[in-house]
Amino acid sequence: MQKMTRVVLAVLAVAGTTAAMAQSSVTLYGRVNTTVERQKVGDVTTTGMFNNSSRFGFKGTEDLGGGLKAGFQLESGFNSDTGTGSGWTHPTTGMSFARQSEVNLSGGFGMVRLGNFTPESYYATADYVSMHNHDTGSSSDALYHDPVWFGNLGQANKISYRTPEFGGFWAEAAVQLHENNVTVGNQNKHGYDLAGNYASGPLALGAGYSQVGGAKQLGLRALYTLGQFTLGGYYQRNDQFSAGTRNNFRLAGAYNLGASEFHLNVGRANSWSNVADSAATQFTLGYNYNLSKRTKVYTYYTRVNNDANATYGYGFNGTLAAGQASGKDFSSFAVGVRHNF
Repeated sequence: MQKMTRVVLAVLAVAGTTAAMAQSSVTLYGRVNTTVERQKVGDVTTTGMFNNSSRFGFKGTEDLGGGLKAGFQLESGFNSDTGTGSGWTHPTTGMSFARQSEVNLSGGFGMVRLGNFTPESYYATADYVSMHNHDTGSSSDALYHDPVWFGNLGQANKISYRTPEFGGFWAEAAVQLHENNVTVGNQNKHGYDLAGNYASGPLALGAGYSQVGGAKQLGLRALYTLGQFTLGGYYQRNDQFSAGTRNNFRLAGAYNLGASEFHLNVGRANSWSNVADSAATQFTLGYNYNLSKRTKVYTYYTRVNNDANATYGYGFNGTLAAGQASGKDFSSFAVGVRHNF
């Protein structure tokens, strides 16, 4: 009888272990990021309240055993100033998971991702050095340009593979399927995105490449932290059909003193080789005060100086609104609050 009891207990223990291995966890996360700003485009001034890429999302994993995990992430944008829904690259009329909607499998082999998510080439370069407001709102990097992300393909319909980390290095490669609904260069083309990241102590390096049809970009990034100082920058090279080629640079610096952060960054986009007077310069001066690990108040001044045929800072991807003309400068003075949850 005692032997049978031991067998039953052993079976129950194994069953309990198997159930624990298969358990899943789901996390709700997000941030609310809102500014009050005085913006100016040319001679037109607007004072108002603005959303800075506020969002909420759900992410989770399930342990499948043997080192294999299944995961998902769903992320929706919303306009914190009005409460309406917003997408990632374009506003939408209601809540959606346009910012991110992916399912993935991971293990010792790395990770395979399927769905809708931001190109890793962007995270490896421009986003990494946008330290003052995490590349959001009116002070976001107006000069970075990705032909896959901004060229109508967006970030959907992607298949991606991420390597394990090897001595501080990892890489990711993605194919974005056009699904016969996007025309680039008069031909339907898939998009391709590659990214590499390396971190060792105070030094962090990154590279990103993306291409769709004949449009392509290459970016290189470096960041170094020395005590309370952080200095970083990236270089980007674009080749964009009839516009030709251009070079884009940005330098960013930060100084941390207790709960205070002082930020300065300067970017320069040279003229497209086939578009005269299309260069622009952007600079941002910012100050953040961390009330806690999750909440900060901040202020910044940002300005984009456009040459006669440039439209940087006008809105999403430099798109001209009705009645606007190229060559106008953009500036904004902002005070904001950001809370993560």
